[in-house]
Amino acid sequence: MVGVQSKPAKASRFSRPEIRHMEMLLREGKDLSDPNFHQKLADEFNRAPGRVESKTIQMEQVQRWFLNRLKFHKTEDATSRSSSKEVSPDEDGEKVTEEVEMEFEARSSRDMAWYDVSTFLAHRILSSGEVEVRVRFDGFGPEEDEWINVRKGVRERSIPMESSECWKIKEGDIVLCFREKDEAANYFDAHVIQVERKMHDIRGCRCIYLVRYDHDQTEERVHLSRLCRRP
Repeated sequence: MVGVQSKPAKASRFSRPEIRHMEMLLREGKDLSDPNFHQKLADEFNRAPGRVESKTIQMEQVQRWFLNRLKFHKTEDATSRSSSKEVSPDEDGEKVTEEVEMEFEARSSRDMAWYDVSTFLAHRILSSGEVEVRVRFDGFGPEEDEWINVRKGVRERSIPMESSECWKIKEGDIVLCFREKDEAANYFDAHVIQVERKMHDIRGCRCIYLVRYDHDQTEERVHLSRLCRRP
């Protein structure tokens, strides 16, 4: 990035029901080589009532999700095979807890927005003792890589809200809010200032949340579909 140019608009995040559906398709062994498979699935997600006010899912996002998941499973299988001879059976018969795949987000120092992390490329320790990591943002090239302070700018990925979870958001909560402004669309930290509860309808939650963005103190009224909560 050069000068005042900003990152391209960030694509929408998959909701938990969408992720569960894709996991099910992966377990069922669906033919991922079908050129129409990813587009059909993206269209199916975008027609769902929960996405009426959310940013649409792109075919490339669906394709990339399955590619990344397949790579993870291959790595997991290879690691399991290489370590099988070193791990002794549990004498008490207890199952070993399966390692959970962690996903992260990082805050860019260029615009103070949070982006999903694709890869951690390297790390370094500063003279102050602080640790920084070189981050490749999901959906961006190497020209957008950044060194980011681990303590201040890296955390576990925030979770998109579902309509049935609106009651969990209360005044004073810190959330991650999707904002579209000046031809840019990004996720920013924000405080919930006020909650206006409304009856749900076929489109889902209709509650309105007044949020104040932490980075510039501006306020905006938004629906639940634009909010993510901290894990």
